[in-house]
Amino acid sequence: GISQGLIIKKIAPSYPPTALHLRVEGSVQLLATVTKKGDISAVKVMSGDPSLARAAVDAVKQWKYKPYLLDGSPVEIQTQVTVNFKLPH
Repeated sequence: GISQGLIIKKIAPSYPPTALHLRVEGSVQLLATVTKKGDISAVKVMSGDPSLARAAVDAVKQWKYKPYLLDGSPVEIQTQVTVNFKLPH
């Protein structure tokens, strides 16, 4: 929850063509590591459809956060991210 307000740049994932064709939608839960500089250094898939997971990871890796401060110094944190895929109508 805390890291939600620290997002500076959020890239939306591109819908995988295979998932579109198969009409797959849903959420992908990720665990992202945010560096002291606010970059994403690692992303781990916790749950979600495998056909959507790759696109979610690729998008989140491009996100940028304001550095998380602890006692005034930037620290590396892990944050849970949910990426939702909704089929266009």
